[in-house]
Amino acid sequence: MNGVIVINKPVGKTSHDCVSFIRRLLRIKRVGHTGTLDPLASGVLPICVGSATKASELLTCENKAYRAELILGMTTDTLDSEGDVLTEQPVLCTKEQIYSAVMSFVGEQEQLPPMYSAIKKDGKKLYELARQGISVEREKRRINIYGIDIIDIDLERGSVKIDVECSKGTYIRSLCEDIGIRLGCGAYMNSLERTRSGHFSIEKSFTLGQLEALLEQNRMSEALIPVDELFPYTKITVDDRQRHFIVNGVRTRFMGLCEGERYRVYDRDGCFLCISVCMEQRLTLEKAFWNS
Repeated sequence: MNGVIVINKPVGKTSHDCVSFIRRLLRIKRVGHTGTLDPLASGVLPICVGSATKASELLTCENKAYRAELILGMTTDTLDSEGDVLTEQPVLCTKEQIYSAVMSFVGEQEQLPPMYSAIKKDGKKLYELARQGISVEREKRRINIYGIDIIDIDLERGSVKIDVECSKGTYIRSLCEDIGIRLGCGAYMNSLERTRSGHFSIEKSFTLGQLEALLEQNRMSEALIPVDELFPYTKITVDDRQRHFIVNGVRTRFMGLCEGERYRVYDRDGCFLCISVCMEQRLTLEKAFWNS
């Protein structure tokens, strides 16, 4: 079994929990996810199965979309609702000031990753150090927030709900903290749902219970996205001689292609072989998917 299953991860489960669930459910070892979601977060978690695990690093680079709620007037050590409260301040800002502060974060910028993250420093994950009460210097990362939609502002609760579209590596907890700093009252992330990862959307995801039901009904194929459908490149078919060259790592001449373009390459039996790039009218292997 090869392909991608898009899980709607529940709150409280780790990304590794979901990988283990798929391994047990399908009785297959080659399983991996395409980008960690914290236990507090829910939503889209693409799980690669079989040969699709070869594509996992390509899929992690794609843009993401989230729906988040932040609470104003309070900060925590983890920047979210699971942490210990550090400060409390009255929320004196207006809706107009909140709107202006939130929207000021649209665009390219540098963001400081939180201590409670899986980033490694000298071989140790930052959250492991944070749990020991250790704080270390972190380098800011270049990110891009492509757009923010404000869904609701509730001054009585001090809550703000936002939809965020952003680049890989963006921490929504850090965004919430930065919004609170800009407003002068502090803020933490109260909830988070990933609504899209690349072209995988929440509308086409499956809960763990739904996947169990599909397996019992022998309908698991309905949840499995074939590996080749992950890539929006033009499909080309090679002959037996070209196939032999490709699987042996030899650049293969193929006329009529566009220089620098990527292609989905298939053999004459319709088997998906690889992603290749056209260089000097030759197919140059980028990622192999044939069975060894």
